[in-house]
Amino acid sequence: MIVILGAGPAGAAVALGLRRLGYPVTLVSEWRRFAALEGVSVRVLEALRGAGLHQALAEAALPSQRQVSWNGQQHAQNIEFLLDRPGFDRGLREDLRLAGVEVFEGRVLTVQTDATGHRIEIEGRETLVADFLVEARGRQAPALGKGLRGPETVSLLNRWQAMPGSTASAVESLEDGWAWMARRADGQCYWQWTVDVASAGLPGKAQLLDYCRQRRQGSAMAQAFFGATPEIDVQLHARSSTAILCPQVCGQHWIRVGDAAMAVDPLSGNGIFQSLSSALQAPAVINTLLRKPERTALAQRFHQQRVEQLFLRFARIGRDFYADEQRWLDQPFWQARRCWPDAEVAHAEADFAALKIERAPVLRDGFVDEAEVVITADQPLGIWHVQGVEVAPLVRRLRTEPAERVLAGLTVEQGRMVRSWLLGQGFKP
Repeated sequence: MIVILGAGPAGAAVALGLRRLGYPVTLVSEWRRFAALEGVSVRVLEALRGAGLHQALAEAALPSQRQVSWNGQQHAQNIEFLLDRPGFDRGLREDLRLAGVEVFEGRVLTVQTDATGHRIEIEGRETLVADFLVEARGRQAPALGKGLRGPETVSLLNRWQAMPGSTASAVESLEDGWAWMARRADGQCYWQWTVDVASAGLPGKAQLLDYCRQRRQGSAMAQAFFGATPEIDVQLHARSSTAILCPQVCGQHWIRVGDAAMAVDPLSGNGIFQSLSSALQAPAVINTLLRKPERTALAQRFHQQRVEQLFLRFARIGRDFYADEQRWLDQPFWQARRCWPDAEVAHAEADFAALKIERAPVLRDGFVDEAEVVITADQPLGIWHVQGVEVAPLVRRLRTEPAERVLAGLTVEQGRMVRSWLLGQGFKP
């Protein structure tokens, strides 16, 4: 039996992927303890659709123009969708029900693992025994040793009721952190302030709500965004938003996905997209571990490498956003984040002559397999095919043959996509 712990986007995506491969799946989850709102991009909606999470997708709110105030400059160039997490979570559970996934509501007390499998104790229920375990409980998943950690960060979410109005969202950089704010049409308001744990000088828990209110009232942008209406029933929820990469994300009879495998700074991109990024490949990895045990090492390497690469890519994107803020270079919050995790560029310049061809793990027909891939500056784990065309043989031939001959056998659509990819890699016909 395969048991998945956690019914967020990552756990749900793995469950649906395993069901499509014919596996019976049991999922254990608690309901989220607080109401949250998330801003997501069109890319996230497409990823949800691709994962088969159609009921959850139906909970997406209407798009809002996001205002941005960063480094003293204001613009409104991004559209984001405001996603109500309680409704979204209900949609996830409906997707699971429709797929035939058995869902147990309950708190996991302990997980005991040995060579034969896993024993999962759930509050108020009988002990579950699993042959394979998927850890998808997000940041609440138990740590597995010391992994890579970014600067210690906490996000303080304030939620309150105001008068109904238009849907909107905004982001603002501040001297000691940054704030995301959102307003739903029904008057629900959200303000999340992300700060450095060590240098923020936050007061005790009893004073924290008033302290957040003072900071919010000290922001001209927040005052203009929320207006002068009274804040009714203000609630506070504090959560860690430190970037964390788990040191090991796959074993012979278990796998980690979503935030349990890697959790990144919220400025690096949307958490749902990051969770899905590692979860969508997991069913094929699990399928390989269970049905082709001779490929165990290959499957584990595939998942580990891709989780690590995703983490570093998102971390570098966040680093570059932090580096764009130039007004408070000597402030601890900005100092710690503008150079982490490294100095590697997030998007390296393309160089066709520098492309390499190597054998690497790939996904083929629901399993992890091995094939020749093209290693690029932006894709260090390699590209296998574009529009169904393997690119390694093409790149090898293009070094000695004219492009017209190499690409002659492709369909019109394949030719268009492959030529576009080659030009993006610095190929000069």
